[in-house]
Amino acid sequence: MSSDPIPPSRLQTPQNLALILIALAMGGFAIGVTEFASMSVLPEFAKGLGVDEPTAGHVISAYAAGVVIGAPVLAVMGARMPRWLLLIGLMGLFAIGNLLSAMAPTYELMLVFRFLSGIPHGAYFGVAALLVASIVPLEIRSRAVATTLLGLTVATVLGVPVVNLVSQNFGWRWTFAIVALCAITTMALIGLFAPRDKGDPEAVPMRELGALKRSLVWLTLGVGAIGFGGMFCVYAYIASASQAVTGLSASMLPWLFAVFGIGMMAGNLIGGWAADRFGMKAAAGLLIWSAFALCLYPTALNHLWTLLPCIMMIGIGGGLGSILQTRLMDVAGDAQTLAAALNHSAFNLANAIGPLLGGMAIAAGWGWASTGYVAAGLSLGGLAIWVAAYVSGRKTVAKNP
Repeated sequence: MSSDPIPPSRLQTPQNLALILIALAMGGFAIGVTEFASMSVLPEFAKGLGVDEPTAGHVISAYAAGVVIGAPVLAVMGARMPRWLLLIGLMGLFAIGNLLSAMAPTYELMLVFRFLSGIPHGAYFGVAALLVASIVPLEIRSRAVATTLLGLTVATVLGVPVVNLVSQNFGWRWTFAIVALCAITTMALIGLFAPRDKGDPEAVPMRELGALKRSLVWLTLGVGAIGFGGMFCVYAYIASASQAVTGLSASMLPWLFAVFGIGMMAGNLIGGWAADRFGMKAAAGLLIWSAFALCLYPTALNHLWTLLPCIMMIGIGGGLGSILQTRLMDVAGDAQTLAAALNHSAFNLANAIGPLLGGMAIAAGWGWASTGYVAAGLSLGGLAIWVAAYVSGRKTVAKNP
């Protein structure tokens, strides 16, 4: 990302900037609810679709696969479009996918509709981050980008518990119907408040694909794809694990998810601040923190009073997102749209890998608590890739002082 000062015409007043951030965060809220609430209601829709819970976990992986594939495709196809208009279109596709998910009659169709729902996810967050970064000073860029992700973290505090309650009382299909309504609201808010940029006529597909030639882009994506997998490995099965091992009732689950969300919200704010101050080094700190918290999880799962602080600690590790988002802006050169969107492909590859490996451990008979050790291994794997990225970055700077 260029460090050139922002033209005065692109700067926003505090009031306008707040409205822009609220509009974009609403989209993050919708995405956060569908991504995390689908895990929290996994037992309900597993029963409703007539499959066991490890099999139902594949529905979560199907959504993640949609993000992984959709983010680069839509980023390249839409790079020349005005960002505000592209964001509205992405939310429209997201709304359709969730409405279809709410009506899915079979497990097989549910897989298809969740895949469709995931396609716009990564491109939305990537384009939203670029829009915000283009209208704020460089020294607060990471914190501004973190604010666009704030809707996602608010979803884990408020949206997921509320939707979980709705699911228990009215059925799991309402989870996805509520998400579709939030997406439609986002479209209206973006139409009202987002700045009317004119797009980038020079953003041709080959220029965007140039990001894929940069090793630092791939290494940064690898940190997210593996390192973030630990959080999803535990979160995907926390509803079932806390009921089977901790002995929680279904009525307690919304509170458990709210505690996780509070941790994730704190982590997002900490991550944005740390990225502005320490750059990529902040990612290593959060990965070490996550590995430690995830190692505690199997023991903490035995008692509610130990599970709650542990879940909050795991949620704090979610702050990795804003750190890697701004890092990709720095190493992607001219291919900003594709690189920003790929960040969320990486996180949702983690969303596919984590539940898959966790489900395999459970299916192998290792028990619900085993997901904590699998998750800690993923966080340490992300840390190993971070070391490679850090060394590679130092070499690049040495060659191009």
